[in-house]
Amino acid sequence: MPRLCITGAAGNLGALTARHLLETTDCELTLLIHKKPLPEEIAQNPRVRVVACDLTDKASIGNAFEGVDALQHYASVLFQANPAKFMPTTNTKFFENVVLAAKEAGVKRVVLSSFPHVEGDTSPEHPSTDRLDGTPSSIHARTRLAEEKFLYSVYPDGVVLRIGMVYGAGILMPDGAKWFARRRLLGVWDEPTHIHLISRDDYLAAVAASLLKDNVRGTYNIGDEGHQTLQEYLDFACAQWGCPPPWRMPLWMIYAAARTFETASALFKVPSPLTGDFLDIGRVPYFGDTSRMRAELLPVLKHPTMRDGAEIF
Repeated sequence: MPRLCITGAAGNLGALTARHLLETTDCELTLLIHKKPLPEEIAQNPRVRVVACDLTDKASIGNAFEGVDALQHYASVLFQANPAKFMPTTNTKFFENVVLAAKEAGVKRVVLSSFPHVEGDTSPEHPSTDRLDGTPSSIHARTRLAEEKFLYSVYPDGVVLRIGMVYGAGILMPDGAKWFARRRLLGVWDEPTHIHLISRDDYLAAVAASLLKDNVRGTYNIGDEGHQTLQEYLDFACAQWGCPPPWRMPLWMIYAAARTFETASALFKVPSPLTGDFLDIGRVPYFGDTSRMRAELLPVLKHPTMRDGAEIF
């Protein structure tokens, strides 16, 4: 079996992906971490090699990619104040160092997790495909688009997964929304915003396929068969959690809350669960053309819609 590598392996999606690969494949894993440790049951698995490094410094990666066949990149920083200051480093620079080190080490495949927002507004009528000429409004999407372009400049046969919103217990953002909903603090704007969902289980299966299947290259949009707005999703999620639906709130109030969180984050050096840029990207409607995903990665979905996936909320 091949050796796979995950950067940002101690993060939410990184740890979930590592656990999924250990449970469903016989592959060996090289897991890159920075300061946060891995869950103990992953770190102690005999098929796991743990490497601590600082991705701001390409030299610190050293021989981390020795013997690696395919690499899944997650490492980044999200929930901090003033994303415009750090995302050009934690998104773009981190990734550039990883890609260059991987190329030097002979890694055959690099997989980047991205999202449809890099093309700007998309919809079922005009879905995200594989375009690289978008002009997204948020710094998060702009830096992710820069990562996509850099990957293809070094790895013309690289793999980009443009992922819809992942839902299910154990996923950071839905779990955060649940925490707020249970305290009657969850709010959303009135204007309907179309979103594309993918269940936790189908997401992990698609990532595994992108790393392990033959003849995988290029951009894949990862999403299910459902059509819903963010507002409909949150109403449905709250019903599964046994909570009242989220408050409908004016945008200025939600942005004011984001500024409060960011100020507290900057002053006390704690995570910010909401930022202005996060709202900017959250207000962008998105939908991906999943035809390549269904043909080459995941022909059958375990949860075709969020209602089919109600059990995992």
